[in-house]
This record gives sequence, C-alpha cells and structure tokens, in this order.
Amino acid sequence: MLKRLLNHLNHKKLNDERYEFLFGDYPEDEVIVFDTETTGLNPKKDEILSIGALKIKGNKILTSEKFELFVKPSCDINEESIKIHQIRNIDLQNGCEPLDAIVQFLHFIGARPVVGYYIEFDVKMINKYIKPLLGITLPNRQIEVSGIYHDKKIKFIPEGTIDLRFDVIMKDLGLPIFGKHDALNDAVMTAMMYIKLQNISKI
Repeated sequence: MLKRLLNHLNHKKLNDERYEFLFGDYPEDEVIVFDTETTGLNPKKDEILSIGALKIKGNKILTSEKFELFVKPSCDINEESIKIHQIRNIDLQNGCEPLDAIVQFLHFIGARPVVGYYIEFDVKMINKYIKPLLGITLPNRQIEVSGIYHDKKIKFIPEGTIDLRFDVIMKDLGLPIFGKHDALNDAVMTAMMYIKLQNISKI
C-alpha cells in the first residue's frame, strides 16, 4: 500500500510526458538486470562510467538484448578508481554524454522490474541523473539478489551469519565467476544468480 502511494506521488512529479512509459505495463515474465561502474561509492559526488544490462524472460537470459554503454565523466578518473574497474580515461573518449546514456537506458528497461547486487547503490546513481532531468526517481520495482539469497539461506541456519559477498554467493550456487570485472559481465553473473535462486528451494 505504502509503495503504491509513493509510486503515485513520484508519478505526479514527472515533468516530461514522453517518459510515461516508465509507469506503464510490462511483460510479467520479464526483468532487467543491470550494473554500473562509477568513479567512486558516493552518489552525491561520483559519476557513472559505464552501464551494463540485459533482459531476462522467464528463465532465459537474453544476451542478444544486452545493453552496454560507456559514459564520459566530467573530469579525469583517478588512479585508485582505475585499479578497481580497469576503465581508463582513454576508454571513455568515445563514450556517451551522461544524459544521452541515461535516456537510452530508460528506454531499454521500460517499466520492468530491475534486478541487481546491492542494487540500491546503482539506483541511487541512476537517480542522480534522472531526478534533475525528469523530476522523478526511478519508479521500477527493485529486486535485490543478495536479499533473495539471504532469505533462502537463513531458513536452514536461522542462528547463523550469512556471507553475502558476491563471489561467495556465486561459489555457493555453483556458478562460474568471469575473470573480467565490468558492468556487463557483472550483470550477466547477477542474472545467472537470480535465475538459480528462482529455481531452487534449498541452498
């Protein structure tokens, strides 16, 4: 009830009717998995460097409908940031302008639920761009894979501590970890995690 009210209030703030589709219908068996690479971990001051996303329909990852964009930051990336995501300044020379990237991303996801690993951070980064542009925050339902994993695991070890690190969850689910760390690869691995969690009752 509260979520519906908050979504209604958010909808009323939309200042561009071309984006009504974000509040519209979507195929019930589809979700979008996405990840971002950023200059840091502070949504207030840091910027998006890349977005990787793909669609899941039922139990299938539609890699043919993937989304991957590099985004030009407003200033050079520092060395500490490069060590984490391996994205260099030269890699972004032909990147999209931030608002162009966000507009393309919104058209890719539509009104579908979004899935991610610690997705709250990624959504905050997206909101940093769309709130000034459209007056709203991302209205899509958010699905957190680490939350699904925790809820399934805690049933069998109620007094235990659940390790929610990405690599630990992947290993526990018997899923392969890709060597290259980027937004699209992370989105693919998260999609595999999501589908596995949807189809097992005990882990």
